[in-house]
Amino acid sequence: MSLKLAVLASGSGTNFQAMVDAVRRGALDADIRLVICNRPGAKVIERAKAAGIICAVMDHKLWPSREAYDLAVADAILKSGADTVALAGYMRMLTAGFLNAFPHRVVNVHPALLPSFPGIHGAADAQAWGVKITGCTVHLVDEIMDHGEVIIQAAVPAIAGEPLDDLQSRIHAQEHRIYPQALQWLAENRIKMDDDGRSLHLLPGSRPLAAPAPGVLVSPPLEEGF
Repeated sequence: MSLKLAVLASGSGTNFQAMVDAVRRGALDADIRLVICNRPGAKVIERAKAAGIICAVMDHKLWPSREAYDLAVADAILKSGADTVALAGYMRMLTAGFLNAFPHRVVNVHPALLPSFPGIHGAADAQAWGVKITGCTVHLVDEIMDHGEVIIQAAVPAIAGEPLDDLQSRIHAQEHRIYPQALQWLAENRIKMDDDGRSLHLLPGSRPLAAPAPGVLVSPPLEEGF
């Protein structure tokens, strides 16, 4: 079943672009109904226009509260017909009113191996701590920052002395693979909650596995097309 998707973004939208590219090459079965950007002038607006996808610019500063803004965003998404929400560099915490409108259907990607190094500087914090392995995580979203159930993670070596920009580039490259993959699993209804109420597991599928990338560990493994 095609995923009816809305994307929330605040910046350049590279993860949004990865979703668009995955749809175009037939790997991701999704209908991106709407992009909502809370920052006028962000590059993601141009990306959405180039892809022929409706983009609503909703400046959060024009609403009296976080709750009022989130309810307006949720209403716009529901009117678009989308039932799943992907955060793509969306720099706002979501309130209960928004999350309750899309239970277990809001997804985010974070540039570290959660639960380690949550927050907006995940890659920099991991590097500053001196970890030997870092990476990125796609997870469900709840009311706590970078806290929801993990869907998929990709791990890469943390190289001593490497410039932060280079580390971030290597992490972003994996985000652009695992995020569309996670959305495809949602489209196929293959992500299920374990009995512990905290862990997710992936049901078997028919697509062959992708060839592993050198120096990268992804779990669950990526499938062909990603």
